[in-house]
Amino acid sequence: MFNDRSPIYLQIADGIKNDILSGALKEDDQVMSTNQYAAFYQINPATAAKGFAQLVDEGVLYKKRGIGMFVSPDAREKLRSERRQRFFTEVVEPMLTEARRIGIDVDEIVQHLGAQR
Repeated sequence: MFNDRSPIYLQIADGIKNDILSGALKEDDQVMSTNQYAAFYQINPATAAKGFAQLVDEGVLYKKRGIGMFVSPDAREKLRSERRQRFFTEVVEPMLTEARRIGIDVDEIVQHLGAQR
């Protein structure tokens, strides 16, 4: 599951975010505890806790003292909005810049995308 491209705690956070976006985790669903997560993936519990803490700081998860962590209300919409913005700034804008550089106009891109459906 984990790779060497980014810290494990960030990969944990991204994995949970992906589960929320895909609908595998819904708002107010309880997520595995950090100890369960650490045991399941054979990682240090502190690493799992760091990933979960980031999600709490971002408002994606919330804690119920003595019970566990849960998906925050509106977490899916919040994540979807953030990812859409990131998609345009990190994917679409560089693609359009490169297209202009090599002489591809927007109509040609749209035509190609239409053919991919």
